[in-house]
Amino acid sequence: MNDRMAPPALRPIRGAALCAVAALVLAGATWAARAVWQVQLAAAGQPPSGPPDQGGGRHRPLTALENAYHVVSAVGDAVTVLCALAFLAWLWRVRDNARTLSGQRPRYAWPWVYAGWIVPIANLWIPRGIVVDIHRASAPGERLPRAVNWWWGLWLVGFLGGAGLYAGTTDAAIARAYTNAALLLVVDAAVVGAAAAGVFVVRALTAVQQDHMH
Repeated sequence: MNDRMAPPALRPIRGAALCAVAALVLAGATWAARAVWQVQLAAAGQPPSGPPDQGGGRHRPLTALENAYHVVSAVGDAVTVLCALAFLAWLWRVRDNARTLSGQRPRYAWPWVYAGWIVPIANLWIPRGIVVDIHRASAPGERLPRAVNWWWGLWLVGFLGGAGLYAGTTDAAIARAYTNAALLLVVDAAVVGAAAAGVFVVRALTAVQQDHMH
């Protein structure tokens, strides 16, 4: 009788990968739409009455363009949350499969799949480390896809830049679009680029594990 326990079966990942890719594409599109509205705000110029937030708890009536930006921003935020959930669901599955393929415990314990994105300082490298470990366990000896570094580098630019520029209310972002749209557009471009590179990351890691399943 064989005393060794059989490793857990590989989990299907095709559906999770398709959801993650679709969510990344949609998130990239909504951030691109946000950038388009910021360009329109900058081109229109700030109204003579000043920014929407007048200070002291006073707000002036919004223009039609500003109202539209509020809608675009709210939709973008909601889609970003859905994208994060879809990406994490896919990441969890490929992480489990990587453990099955390697027969070794992952370097980062399971809470880091979630906490790694929000714990200060640690969120600068742990998510990339999880993805790198998954690839190494799934395809030992193979070169890390370049898309991983592009994805993470662009994400850091968007994350760190957005933490300052998008801090506060949507009205504050509108005021920045009037006065400093260029920096907002740099952040938007980085997020859109990270979403595009993320699609290639999902496809690359999924393809490696699908080869094992076949």
